[in-house]
Amino acid sequence: MSDFTDLLRRNGNYRNVWMGQVVSEIGDYFNSIAVLSLVMETTGSGLAVSAVMLARAIPAVLAGPVAGVALDRYDRRRIMIASDLIRCLVALGFVFAIPHGRTWLVLLLSAALMLASPFFTSGRASILPAIASPGELHTANSLTQTTQWAAGTAGTLLAGISVARFGYAWAFVANGLSFLFSAAAIWRLRLEGGASFRARRSAAGPARPWREYTDGLRYIGSSPLTLAIALISVGWAMGGGAAQILFTLFGAQVFHRGAAGIGTMWGFAGAGLLIGGGVGHVLGRRVDFSGYKHSVSISYLVHGAAYVLFSVAGQYWAALLLMLLSRVGMAVTSVLNTSQLLRHTPDAFRGRVFATMETVRFPVMVLSMALAGLASERWSPRAIGVAAGMLGALTALGWAWANWRGHLPEPAGTGSGAEPRAPSAAASAIC
Repeated sequence: MSDFTDLLRRNGNYRNVWMGQVVSEIGDYFNSIAVLSLVMETTGSGLAVSAVMLARAIPAVLAGPVAGVALDRYDRRRIMIASDLIRCLVALGFVFAIPHGRTWLVLLLSAALMLASPFFTSGRASILPAIASPGELHTANSLTQTTQWAAGTAGTLLAGISVARFGYAWAFVANGLSFLFSAAAIWRLRLEGGASFRARRSAAGPARPWREYTDGLRYIGSSPLTLAIALISVGWAMGGGAAQILFTLFGAQVFHRGAAGIGTMWGFAGAGLLIGGGVGHVLGRRVDFSGYKHSVSISYLVHGAAYVLFSVAGQYWAALLLMLLSRVGMAVTSVLNTSQLLRHTPDAFRGRVFATMETVRFPVMVLSMALAGLASERWSPRAIGVAAGMLGALTALGWAWANWRGHLPEPAGTGSGAEPRAPSAAASAIC
């Protein structure tokens, strides 16, 4: 914890980013809870809720490649500010969707909100090596991810209470103001010597978005570590999406604890993420590259195995502890993998790498959620949970096998201060 407080005290740039993150991410949950509650109140239709989820998922996937190219070509700080200001206006627009019968406006605004989001989220990851020194980078990443998980836990609780007491309009206004606060925080960022937040040796000449995006894909294919992290991220999402559905099913149907059981399940999951963030931070400071790879293998195996055991646990308390342990394993791998990406990805490709990770992982998660929902009509939640946990365990085995075969060498000549490396012809053939 002292590492985190020291970083916030001495690094003004990161402190601004962090404060903006806390406020805007809690504001995100005000919007999510208010939108889902409003749709259920005005339509009473589960299909309408599914439509909202799709309206949020599809634009985010479509915007990812565009965001990655833009972040590697133009000033990242300005793009993030523009994203916040656009999202502020869109969030305030939800106030006009409150009257009954305007579900179409909720869908339209939800799509617009998510269309602008990747420009900020991928941008925040892209600028981290610019505002944190090499010695601070791992701590900055650990605190950023742990804050994201803490905001999720606190945000859902605060949003539920606020919507119930003050209504939908207040929640939407609060969300809009949170984006305005974030934009002001990002505007305060300054680099030494008047340097800009434009990527080093970024693309010059006329924009060729498709070519620049495929160049980013070729870079990912040319870097075994980056490709492996992308693949295991997808492997996690295959089971991780189902987990979002299963928390509700286990709390209500398996252990018959009602709303309190569902809330407790989510609470233990959130606690596991926070603990895992701390464990990942400590490990990242103490292990070398070889130790990092072994830590990922073990953490993913713990994540998958604990979820399998959670799914067959007979006692409620045991299920909660196993759920917590599973989330610890997931959080450790997330912190360690992101730190490696920040350390080894050349500046000129960083926007495309992080945007591509989001673009690939998000639709897989949504598909996993949909399949779990459909499967729940035919199979028990325990059976679905075992399958989801096995996917996590298989991901761990795949990573361990690649490491054992020597397919995960440490990247050379890259990092936050390195010049970009053009993909070779051989690397291009991989993609």
